[in-house]
Amino acid sequence: MTRLTARTTVLLTAVALVGTGAVLLAGCSAGSVGGTGAGPSATASARTSAGVLGAGFSDADRPPAPEATIHPEPGSWSGVHAPDDYDVVLLSDAGEAADDAPTKTLVGAVESWAADEDVTVTEVAAKDADDRIAAVIRAVDEGPDLVISVGNHMVDPLAAVSPTALHQQFLVVGAEIAEPTSNVTAADWTGGGFRGEGLGPSSHYDPSTFTEDRAARALRAGLAAVLHDLRGIVVWVR
Repeated sequence: MTRLTARTTVLLTAVALVGTGAVLLAGCSAGSVGGTGAGPSATASARTSAGVLGAGFSDADRPPAPEATIHPEPGSWSGVHAPDDYDVVLLSDAGEAADDAPTKTLVGAVESWAADEDVTVTEVAAKDADDRIAAVIRAVDEGPDLVISVGNHMVDPLAAVSPTALHQQFLVVGAEIAEPTSNVTAADWTGGGFRGEGLGPSSHYDPSTFTEDRAARALRAGLAAVLHDLRGIVVWVR
């Protein structure tokens, strides 16, 4: 099976699975999601309590366009922290990716950040390849403020489901979605950049670049963007 055929199979499966829950997902407005991400006023409240972006994170006078890439200055996200009662789902693959070193590093970065920030994290993992799209749907059903997706195996399923769940914010760390909707933000670097089967990475993929330090920086930079309404873009860290 070619990579392009594999991607087509994933998307066709998505149509079948998502179709059964489309009414529920489409019927969920932003105001129906619990936590600090519920509705415009709650989003403003979350942004206020999340701290401030440092100089050089992005150009406040020229907000990035959808799907744009920004290159924040190192440390410009350090003043941003999760608001009180912030609720996160960590989405990953516990099947083929169970022993994948980059995915393990990303999972560890999320767990370390959550411990430092006193954030509640619910883990949702796909049991195998056939369960990946269903896992994304389960993550959305949790109704968190943010779904953090890690691991290349979850990119295509997330790309298939996220347009049907525009009320839910997603952050992809260490990879990207080729054509993200406004609710999908990515945090990436040179050596990461997987964009889905058959599409190729946005940079030369190098598993050795998935270090604890880089994963932590990308995660915090991506979260800073999401918390300050810089969404649907790629946050490229050095």
